[in-house]
Amino acid sequence: MTTTNRQYFLASRPEGMPTTDNVQCRDVPLLPPGEGEVTLRNLYISLDPAIRGWMGDDPNYIEPIALGDAVRSSVLGRVVSSNSPDFAIGDVAMSLGAWEQYTTAPAAGLNKLDESAGIPLSLFLGALGPTGLTAYFGLLDVGRPKAGETVLVSAAAGAVGSVVGQIAKMQGCRVVGMAGTDDKCRWLTDELGFDAAINYKTCGDYVAAIKQACPEGVDVYFDNVGGEILDATLICLNKFARVAVCGWISTYNVKNAPGPTNLWQLVAESVTIQGFTVLDYMDRFGEGIGQLAQWLMEGKLQYREEIVDGLDNVLPAFLRLFDGSNNGKLVIRIPE
Repeated sequence: MTTTNRQYFLASRPEGMPTTDNVQCRDVPLLPPGEGEVTLRNLYISLDPAIRGWMGDDPNYIEPIALGDAVRSSVLGRVVSSNSPDFAIGDVAMSLGAWEQYTTAPAAGLNKLDESAGIPLSLFLGALGPTGLTAYFGLLDVGRPKAGETVLVSAAAGAVGSVVGQIAKMQGCRVVGMAGTDDKCRWLTDELGFDAAINYKTCGDYVAAIKQACPEGVDVYFDNVGGEILDATLICLNKFARVAVCGWISTYNVKNAPGPTNLWQLVAESVTIQGFTVLDYMDRFGEGIGQLAQWLMEGKLQYREEIVDGLDNVLPAFLRLFDGSNNGKLVIRIPE
């Protein structure tokens, strides 16, 4: 019998929030891997805001998803067929794949994982994977925090922001996070050790709220959201502040969103603003994963992850990234 591969593919480019008209389901025959390729039966699929950007056709740091292609995503799965001497059936590996049951990819692009380490596999898509590495390099290399400085993090209860804040505390910084519920704010301060938290949905005036929580100004701003929060933060930056731009989730589903109006503060306060992606640091992934794993095992790094079962739940789960209803890293699990 022919094995089929269920996929969710990009049928049309979304104008706002993606719908079932934009992302549709199909079952296709699963072909054997070609020379040097490996087929994974996916166990976990990572859901990240960046995927929304790839659904459009604007220039991005990787090519947009082509119409008709399965929606691109990081996946983690078990090898079920191998045409490479480097992988055996039963191995577990991580790859750039898609919203699908099976992913076939070149073996050279796969990262083999060790199940015997006792670490939950899903963490390799989160705190010990692209999410954690984004936080690690974005804060330490782009933000360059110094002990005693104030670090402000937007989307601070999210998969990236929560790790950023904890690393900043390890650097001796005062850390303030912005999140969308009182429960998330309490998690930041009571469990992760943030010095203060702002509920951006209820605080009213962003500038006033940031100045109250950061009375000595902001030295490092880790930006996950863009939009009005970025604009307000620009008014609160100290001389020689650094802004690490990780994402602009507040505008991903807004066509012709207005840009920041307070960019003059970059000149007024001699501010450095730099965008980045985790792919900029591929040659240092070993360093980052090693340090993150050490902090995790020492109990210095905490995480939240929300696992949603079933590939057919992938689109509604993905949309939760944009209303803030998820808790921490969001992944789809396809049970073995």
